[in-house]
Amino acid sequence: MDVPPFDVALSDAASDVDALMDRLIVVPEGPEARVVEAMRYAALGPGKRLRPFLVLCSAGLFGVGRRGALQAAAAVEMVHAYSLVHDDLPAMDNSDLRRGRPTCHKQFDDATAILAGDGLLTLAFEVLAQPHTHADPAVRCELVTALAVAAGNQGMVGGQMFDLLAEHRPDLDIGAITRLQRLKTGALIAFSCEAGGILGKAPHDARVALRGYAHDLGLAFQIADDLLDVEGSPDQTGKPVGQDAAAGKATFVSILGVPRARAQAELLVAQAVAHLDIFDANTELLRQTARFVVERRA
Repeated sequence: MDVPPFDVALSDAASDVDALMDRLIVVPEGPEARVVEAMRYAALGPGKRLRPFLVLCSAGLFGVGRRGALQAAAAVEMVHAYSLVHDDLPAMDNSDLRRGRPTCHKQFDDATAILAGDGLLTLAFEVLAQPHTHADPAVRCELVTALAVAAGNQGMVGGQMFDLLAEHRPDLDIGAITRLQRLKTGALIAFSCEAGGILGKAPHDARVALRGYAHDLGLAFQIADDLLDVEGSPDQTGKPVGQDAAAGKATFVSILGVPRARAQAELLVAQAVAHLDIFDANTELLRQTARFVVERRA
């Protein structure tokens, strides 16, 4: 089967995921409509939909049906959107701009943004639990469990706490920063890659390979983010830059310097794609994703 160009595949996946989220996040009648409008603002705003794309690509390795893969992809994007809404709040990163437009709490208000994030997080698990995701309840339970671990105190939430503490610890070494980012950024990327294996009831070695790919991809992604925070502009990134340095936070770039950080990202990309060698199926889109992660400008 011919593989579409990467940018076309990424765009088509984003369109399909957005169409499903549009059907899943329906504004009701009554006062609760405001929070759902905020949920839609956060989830359906501009974005590359990289994590959903990883779900769809990994599911494609095992012949998973498109609807089930899209359900899992939409759930991942809802969790990602929730995390951004909460990260942007004044009590966290205090950002006014996200993806080139006002953050959720600026567009609505702080309380509504908190509730919108809560709504997206809980809706994600509702979506995974639906029969449309997979006919086998055991598979749906495994997806729910895996996403809960990736999003909770052993994943994103724990990583965000670590990140807040890091603002007062500029002396953190590379090992500590690596662990921080594996939790904060890498855990959801890892779930996105492994979700296809769960949906496809993949063998153990295939799931280990996807986990290895995701680990290296997640770290490369974060190094690229750190580089953009140093070298990028708000026009490019759609959000403020230079915040890590202003806060005195230790990052891959502050520890390694720009040239070594870029070289480390390249090494991680090479390691990531090497994990895919065990697959007989076409892994070209996953390989191109690794390249995209370090070359993106936003």
